[in-house]
Amino acid sequence: MATAVPAASLPLPRRASSPAAARRPGTPSLRKRHCAARPVAAACSPPRQHNNEEEGSGRRQVLVAGAAAGAAFLSRPNPAASEAKKGFTPVTDKKVGYSFLYPFGWQEVAVQGQDKVYKDVIEPLESVSINTISTSKQDIRELGPPDKVAEALIKKVLAPPSQKTKLIEAKENEVDGRAYYTFEFTAQAPNFTRHALGAIAIANGKFYTLTTGANERRWDKMKDRLHTVVDSFRIENRI
Repeated sequence: MATAVPAASLPLPRRASSPAAARRPGTPSLRKRHCAARPVAAACSPPRQHNNEEEGSGRRQVLVAGAAAGAAFLSRPNPAASEAKKGFTPVTDKKVGYSFLYPFGWQEVAVQGQDKVYKDVIEPLESVSINTISTSKQDIRELGPPDKVAEALIKKVLAPPSQKTKLIEAKENEVDGRAYYTFEFTAQAPNFTRHALGAIAIANGKFYTLTTGANERRWDKMKDRLHTVVDSFRIENRI
C-alpha cells in the first residue's frame, strides 16, 4: 500500500497564468467575448447568461457546422481521426507522450503554463487542458491514495483559495499496466459553480494532469461527453 506523502511535498503543477494571456494561436484575444480557457473554475469570470438555452444551442450548431464544412473543404481525411469516437476529435503528442479526445467544435486556445487547452467558444467553462511537470517519481501511487492526492491537487492547483471546493469521488484505474487516478469535484465561485473531472498519471519522468469540466447548470447535458474525455486519456512512451 502506498504511503501518503504530505500535500506540501507533492510535485504539483503550477496554477495557470492570467486569463488575459489566453488566445487562439494566431488570432486576436477572445477576452472581450469570453475569458480565456483554463482547467480551473477561477479561469473564467461568471459566464454570460443567454436569454434561453435554445439560443446558445443554435449558435453552437452554426459554429460546428461551419467548422465541419471548412474541414471537409480544406483537409484530407485523417486516419487517426476516423478511429475516434463519433463527435470527438483526437489529440496525440508523441513527443510529450499523451493522447485524448475532446468534443468536436471546441477550439484550441493558448494559456501560459498549459501544454494544450481546448474550449467551447459559447460556454467558457467547458474546456479541457493538459499540463505536465517533471518528477523523479515513477508511479502515481508513490504520492499516496487517490483521494489524498486529488484533494491536494484541487486545493493547491485546480481552484483558487477563494473558491469552495468539494471532492466528490477519486479512484484508481490501471490501463496497460499503468496506474491512473481519476477524480470528480466542484469549485464554487460567488456567481457560478464548475463541475469538473480530472485524470493524473506519472510516466516518462513527468506528472501529467488532464482536467475538463462545465458549468454546473449544464452538467447533466455535458457529463457523458466529459467522462469520454477523461476515459480517453492515455500516456504513451515518448519518441
